[in-house]
Amino acid sequence: MKYGKTERISGIVILLALLAIFVPWLMSDPAPREERPQPTFIIEQPIETARRDVAAPQMPATINAQPSTNVASNDELDAPINASPSLPQTNQIDPPSQAATATQEPSPATNTAAQNDPIADLVAANSSSSSSQSSSASASAPASTQQGEWAVQVGSFGDASNAERLGSQLSSEGFSVFQRQRDNNLTTVLVGPYASSEDGESAMALIKQRANVQGLLVRVRD
Repeated sequence: MKYGKTERISGIVILLALLAIFVPWLMSDPAPREERPQPTFIIEQPIETARRDVAAPQMPATINAQPSTNVASNDELDAPINASPSLPQTNQIDPPSQAATATQEPSPATNTAAQNDPIADLVAANSSSSSSQSSSASASAPASTQQGEWAVQVGSFGDASNAERLGSQLSSEGFSVFQRQRDNNLTTVLVGPYASSEDGESAMALIKQRANVQGLLVRVRD
């Protein structure tokens, strides 16, 4: 025989062990599932309220009233229209009285209120500042001299046409403009020269005020 007695006994023992494990598991009832809580609905009782009778709405009396319409008759419609306008009657206008046209003299209280008015003081200050600015704008530029050591540099341009345009603008404002060529192919536009740095600073302020160009005070002579 292929298998001996020992192997047969081992096979029978394994089968019996498997039967002892699986048969009770197959014959037993499944474990009960956890029941989910069901939602509960609570119906509340209606609230008792006092009832009262409401009067029926009444139609307004203006609805029943017949509208008054002025309809022109046929004779009025057929009448020709006067195309020439009538002149106004000026005799119905009363001439103004002397009391209304007379100028009233200001009272002392009005003068005191005008003196204590901060808005009037602010307007006066603004007018004085504007007048001072206009006077400074009308001031002439400092006189330039060929032997001057100071000048105002207003720009350096790689395109010569831009330098010419700025120079023409400043010349029209009354400034003495000259140009210098640099080694890096730039054209520098300067205003002056001036004998002192004070004249250069005054010219720089006037350039900013008139042409809106910010300059730089530089020394052009050593």
